Amino acid sequence: MTVKRLVLSILTLVVVLLVGSSLLGSLGKPQITNRLQLYQTNLVLTATAEPTDIDPSALQAQVRQAIVGQDPLKTALEQYEAVRKTATTDLATFQTSAASAATSAAAVAPNPELAILIQQQQQLIQQLDLQIGLLQAEQGDVAAAQTTWAQLLADEPLATPGGTILVNPGVVQTATLLQGLWLDPPRLGADGEAQLRAGLDGWFEGAALQRWYTVTGETTALEALQAQQGAIAQRTLLKLTVIGILPGIAAVTGIGFIIFLLAQRVMRGKEALLTLATDAPWETPWDWEIIWQVLIVGFFFMGQIVVPFVLGTLGSAFLVGGSSRSRAIYTLIYYLLMATAGLLVLFFSVRPYRPLAAPWFRYRPVASFLLWGIGGYLTALPLMLGVSLLNQQLWQGQGGSNPLLQIVLEENDPVALGLFLFTAAVAAPIFEETLFRGFLLPSLTRYMPAAGAIALSSLVFAIAHLSLSEVLPLTVLGSMLGFVYWRSRNLLAPILLHSLWNSVTMIGLFILGSGH
Repeated sequence: MTVKRLVLSILTLVVVLLVGSSLLGSLGKPQITNRLQLYQTNLVLTATAEPTDIDPSALQAQVRQAIVGQDPLKTALEQYEAVRKTATTDLATFQTSAASAATSAAAVAPNPELAILIQQQQQLIQQLDLQIGLLQAEQGDVAAAQTTWAQLLADEPLATPGGTILVNPGVVQTATLLQGLWLDPPRLGADGEAQLRAGLDGWFEGAALQRWYTVTGETTALEALQAQQGAIAQRTLLKLTVIGILPGIAAVTGIGFIIFLLAQRVMRGKEALLTLATDAPWETPWDWEIIWQVLIVGFFFMGQIVVPFVLGTLGSAFLVGGSSRSRAIYTLIYYLLMATAGLLVLFFSVRPYRPLAAPWFRYRPVASFLLWGIGGYLTALPLMLGVSLLNQQLWQGQGGSNPLLQIVLEENDPVALGLFLFTAAVAAPIFEETLFRGFLLPSLTRYMPAAGAIALSSLVFAIAHLSLSEVLPLTVLGSMLGFVYWRSRNLLAPILLHSLWNSVTMIGLFILGSGH
């Protein structure tokens, strides 16, 4: 064995341990899906307010009913209770893991990450109890609401590896105030209005304030609040249209496009768009060792070990612990450094084989890349929706998610959002498509057929995101990206598809987060 292969073998072992640990670690982490569902539910609740300054037409009323549903409060309560049930299960799982770790002979210190997860789940459950009680009260089931709030106030301090978690004082004050508002006669606390504004948000804040103004007899304030909620509801309906109806139209268009492709495949055979047989494989001048080197050294070792270490040495803790803009800058810097390191390793690895044949690393700004990119996105959309539903059944809310999704969902700074969008919609597609589709996929055709090369490169692409729950959907998305590149022989096509996918996802998160 040469020195180079020995070094590669050692680095491969390190990378396998790191990636395996990350994937296993994601197994016990919740997905963001439930949180996304609640954000959309909150938007639907916000849209239920009737505008006070206009008389909606019959068509507008039909559109509103189609979006918010027949009984939005009942639907919202069911969704909140389902999320609470999942959160309670997750909390029990984390507590069991913490107890097992504490009794293990190998345990020398508490697991801080586990303590954080326990604290987050406990805080989530407390907030959900506040909101579930309000939904129950607004539906007229005051007894159930009082029981929910009483249960929250009766919660015992929770022991974790990092210490004891008490019920949040702000949550206690808000729950106590809500209990008093729905008593007969009501019991009001000092600075009640300010406490409701501080302890609640969105529709829940509005519902509690309406009750407050009704009980206190503040008619003018109540009318002003109702007018404000009506205006917000109008804007929210537009948001729900963007994140609900427009993707639905795109998905239906995609289904039609899939039917067309399948019919064309039956009628035209190997001359159809949906075939790989008409395109010859790339002429790959390098062997498996170069593929190994680029993936292990260029992507995993540099991106997952060296770059984080360099940023940590240069003071990344300051960036992470700073403002939201600092986090966005850190994310962008991290990705640019990872991309630069990976592309440099790729460049020096293939430089001895230059000049390369024409299909390699081709970026051609011709009209056909737009058709392949947009057509690929429309085709991928219904496929990914179906796979996502299957994935939810398989993982039941576990398996982790990209941490950037949660950050973007809770971000309000437009500058930070712009930086996150640039990272996801520009930097990531260019780098990842150059590496996984531009290099890995064609390189694999030296050893396997086109379908196998697309499938294997897609699986590596999915694993590289280090979340078990994302492996299946990202493999499907990677396969679509690979097919588009194979047929177009133009990296701008999968880059466009990838950018569209990330952009629509990010914009949807922006809209959901803005209604929180």
